[in-house]
Amino acid sequence: MFRIAFFEPRIAGNTGSAIRLAAVSGSELHLVEPLGFDLEEPKLRRAGLDYHDLAVMTVHTDLEAAYDALLPANVYAFTGKGDVLYTDIAYEPGDVLLFGPEPTGLPEEVLDDSRITARVRLPMLPGRRSMNLANSASIAVYEAWRQQAFAMPDGPPG
Repeated sequence: MFRIAFFEPRIAGNTGSAIRLAAVSGSELHLVEPLGFDLEEPKLRRAGLDYHDLAVMTVHTDLEAAYDALLPANVYAFTGKGDVLYTDIAYEPGDVLLFGPEPTGLPEEVLDDSRITARVRLPMLPGRRSMNLANSASIAVYEAWRQQAFAMPDGPPG
């Protein structure tokens, strides 16, 4: 349905939660190296519980390799510097929802890339720096899926 892309994620538990998100929403999870953890790390396995076999996950050596696999598609870069609210996007199946690493977010060179369709933000109270990566991805995926009437890959809404 949708493609979640984590650019250089650092925290195993967030990626484990994203594996569960991908499995339950029919999304794909794309991880862009370098990763800040080993894919066999216990925290990743624990957060993903028994969903690892149900999720579609691909690891890319760098952002160029990810773009080679994902484009053509709309690429929505989620950032606190976004000029479009996540609810103002008309999402389509196959769109890429791109998120940056936990401590810093997406770097300027990624945000300025011509392949980025829009810089998107989730609203937060003033003075707050950021939200949890897995929570942010969940909010975005569910809004995109809601816009598709929660369509299932093989049938009616669940």
